[in-house]
Amino acid sequence: MSYPPPPPQYGYSPYGYGPPREHPQATLILILGVLGLAFCQVLGPVAWVMGKKALNEIDASGGTMGGRSTVMVGYVCGIISSVMIIVGLLFVVFFVVLGVTGVLDSSSSY
Repeated sequence: MSYPPPPPQYGYSPYGYGPPREHPQATLILILGVLGLAFCQVLGPVAWVMGKKALNEIDASGGTMGGRSTVMVGYVCGIISSVMIIVGLLFVVFFVVLGVTGVLDSSSSY
């Protein structure tokens, strides 16, 4: 009877024993998340989507791929940035509705 090989131990990399190699996009996701949070919120959803994909790849690697904490920071910054975009758009819609309905009209008589 043939059994499948056991999963690799933590710390195993294809190049030998030692620390696992970092995900190739970990630093990019971190940079996009921080830039999305600080300067350009449009980058936030990009970091969110890329971060989710990279986290799934890291989890599926069985310990052969590292960089989870770096990806997680970029992922969370992307989520926060995306929420900031949504809240900003809601404020814009709210004030446009107030302006159209005339609530902000300063020429109304009392």
